[in-house]
Amino acid sequence: MQQPFDRAAEDLGNAIHLEHVNVQVPDQRLATLFYVAGIGLTRDPYLMVSDSNMWVNAGRSQFHLPSGRPQVLRGHTAIVIAGRQALLAQLAAVAPKLEGTAFSYREHNDHVEAICPWGNRLRCYEPDAERFGRIALGMPYVEFDVPRGTAEAISRFYPEIMGIPASVDGGIARAKVGKDQYLQFRESDQTPGEFDGYHVQIYITDFSGPYNRLRARNLVSREDNQYQYRFCDIVDPRDGRHLFTVEHEVRSATHPMYLRPLVNRNPDQTNRTFAKGYDQAPWAMGPDQYDG
Repeated sequence: MQQPFDRAAEDLGNAIHLEHVNVQVPDQRLATLFYVAGIGLTRDPYLMVSDSNMWVNAGRSQFHLPSGRPQVLRGHTAIVIAGRQALLAQLAAVAPKLEGTAFSYREHNDHVEAICPWGNRLRCYEPDAERFGRIALGMPYVEFDVPRGTAEAISRFYPEIMGIPASVDGGIARAKVGKDQYLQFRESDQTPGEFDGYHVQIYITDFSGPYNRLRARNLVSREDNQYQYRFCDIVDPRDGRHLFTVEHEVRSATHPMYLRPLVNRNPDQTNRTFAKGYDQAPWAMGPDQYDG
């Protein structure tokens, strides 16, 4: 008998890629020390190369770091990146230059937590096919701390308004925004701080449907261009109750930058130990790790 397949496991729904997290930073030099030298990511060599903004590649996703008043995401961003010992050594090397800031790092059983100079938290995980699919370098999820009693309604908002599959379990709502990528909303007893303007960016295929549903509820916050709009407030579709605020930059799959190839360097490569053919870091697992 032919092997049965779970076809629903490959459904993405309307969202097809979580591309970037955008937080303002007041000092591009300190941001470079943390994200590039410390974490081991790669500054995009083609776009935003002056001293007023920096795009940092993490596999097929990015951090956008424009200059301005610091913004702190209420939660954390997950990064899959290989080489825990190398990561710890890199963070230790930049630590003296980040003294006097909010920077810190700590090793846990399954991840390394690194806090940027202004308080943004990253959780850095080793590649793990069972948890993160075939991501070898990338951004599997962004998690937000939300008030008690909101996760279930948040899990309704994404399918009903955005056409994005979502689930809720144990006070955590998960919206599937790409292949092995999620927006997560974890209920917390702590009162979340004021939203300060950061955003996440997703690509969707049905571009007009969610737009019309958001606009009918007066939730569209900005009309950027033909390929992009934004909304900030997540509400309960049943009664309009406000649940949480985070700006979503929503792009169509026809956006000119959809899946633009990103350069990812191998942070182990140095001028003293240079080896030809090892400049690039792979963002997906190799054929020897094929999942069947």
